[in-house]
Amino acid sequence: MALQLGQIAPDFTQDSTQGSISFHKWLGDSWGVLFSHPKDFTPVCTTELGEVQRLGPEWEKRGVKVIALSVDGVESHKGWQADITETQGCGPVTYPIIADADKTVSKLYDMIHPEAEPTLTVRAVYVIDPNKKIRLILTYPPSAGRNFQEILRAIDSLQLTDRQKVATPVNWKQGDPAIIVPSVSDEQAKTLFPQGWKTVKPYLRVVELPK
Repeated sequence: MALQLGQIAPDFTQDSTQGSISFHKWLGDSWGVLFSHPKDFTPVCTTELGEVQRLGPEWEKRGVKVIALSVDGVESHKGWQADITETQGCGPVTYPIIADADKTVSKLYDMIHPEAEPTLTVRAVYVIDPNKKIRLILTYPPSAGRNFQEILRAIDSLQLTDRQKVATPVNWKQGDPAIIVPSVSDEQAKTLFPQGWKTVKPYLRVVELPK
């Protein structure tokens, strides 16, 4: 059965480039991004792992731990890390890459799609919150590189909407106006948003939030 939003992310213990990792224990109280790759030494994935390393300060700012997965073994992963450092100008890869040769994690997370990749993991992304709940799932084809700026943007939205009774509109980015959720009455909104808001329609109330 495919994983769904709101479910607890399956726990596992698996070897990685940073030793054995028990996933839930490794996450601790942090947000997490688990992203998978079909195999090592693939061109699109090489660029992605470099970008994730370059974005290190952005993950840290949001309290997010990142962890990659590929079906090859640890020694292969380490060779790939050297290639990533050499070709992507990102410095050494400091986040772990899970070795999933036995496909334990691939099966737990429904990463094998037989009609797309008969034996290999698809390129999936799972955003997981501090309660270990899956909050976002993305699946990409082999030919399209992932946009990690979009993943950061989605995490910003999730973290904001966890803190306040708002939703984020199309193309929202940090600092943009948000939308007061319909379950909040105007009376409640006066307390929650003393700065006021613009009512476009009764169900569409736009509010500027403090920076």
